Amino acid sequence: MDTGSVGRIAVSATARSRAPAEVVFGLLKDGATWPRWSMFDAFELERPGTGDPLGVGAIRVFITRVSKVREEVVEMVDGALLSYVLLSGLPMKDYRADVGLEAMPDGSTLIHWRARFDPKIAGTGWFWRMMMTRVLRTVSQQLAAAAERASVAPHQQTAPDGTVR
Repeated sequence: MDTGSVGRIAVSATARSRAPAEVVFGLLKDGATWPRWSMFDAFELERPGTGDPLGVGAIRVFITRVSKVREEVVEMVDGALLSYVLLSGLPMKDYRADVGLEAMPDGSTLIHWRARFDPKIAGTGWFWRMMMTRVLRTVSQQLAAAAERASVAPHQQTAPDGTVR
């Protein structure tokens, strides 16, 4: 257990989406969609990736009322994995997150969001563990729900109780 000293922190969250992995991955990869479905208010593509503008090498900026987080995509496997490192915006060192998607036999997708980092300031590990666990849980659930909405055929509508008509 982290007692507040500077040291490696690992956090994770898992969510399940009824949407297929390619739909989930499409939203995850395209940061421009995030303000529509996530806790982030704005997105900027600071630098396109090599080959694929949204792929490896892309620098993505996610903005909220209280933060402006810059990250670089460092690994990508279409439909299965997106990994990124934090460049700036949070008091963390060596932050890396891996978002793995697991296609299930029933057509749904498990989202596994894992991050590892060192807090920059001694005594804050407990806070950043709690905060980032909450952030990963929230964003993975938001991603799962957004993918479900995106995978509903245009002629179908989702009722307030969640049933599809």
